[in-house]
Amino acid sequence: MNVWSKLLTALRGGANEAGEALVDSQALRILDQEIRDADQELRKSKEALAEIMARQKLAAERADATASKVAEYESYALKALEAGNESLAQEVAQKIANLENDLVVEREQADGFAASVAQLRKAVTQAEGNIKHLKQQVDTVKATESVQKAQQAVAQRYGGSQSKLHTAVESLERIKQKQAERAAKMEAAAELASTGNPDDALDAKLREAGIVAGSTSADNVLARLKDRSKS
Repeated sequence: MNVWSKLLTALRGGANEAGEALVDSQALRILDQEIRDADQELRKSKEALAEIMARQKLAAERADATASKVAEYESYALKALEAGNESLAQEVAQKIANLENDLVVEREQADGFAASVAQLRKAVTQAEGNIKHLKQQVDTVKATESVQKAQQAVAQRYGGSQSKLHTAVESLERIKQKQAERAAKMEAAAELASTGNPDDALDAKLREAGIVAGSTSADNVLARLKDRSKS
């Protein structure tokens, strides 16, 4: 095989692969259209069935009417024979023979239509079952397709978000660290505020020891006044 033949073969292979890929991507759409086509053909079959059923009914009615005429003319022939009118009975007999020949044809037609009706009924019922089963399978395939696309989207987003997630975790840790530092500063400030001036603390200790006089209170004033009243 020369180079050009190999190249043509490769091109044909690529075209087939592209065609198969296109068909695969449009598989559900194609399948939906095929089901619609099948539904349309089924409707046509039902219309044909209804037409044949009508013809079968008419053929059966004609056969019944002809059979009634045969019975009617048989009674006429018997009356002609009873009256001794042989020639009239012969004419009636010929009429009966013609009717019976028509009756055979009409019954054959009615039976043929009945057989066609039974065959078409069976085909229509089978087609309806096949289409119904196919629609159920298509619904299942569509549901599976939707679920798989959702799973694929989630997988792609999760895979692509790993670096973003890592960055978010680092940012969160930095925020926590800053909050911890801020809390420590606030605690230190509160401790300093509660401690106050070192001199104030020393004066308080001296007052507690009785070395430095404390602030004047109502009890002190009252005690002083009592001492005055005694002197």
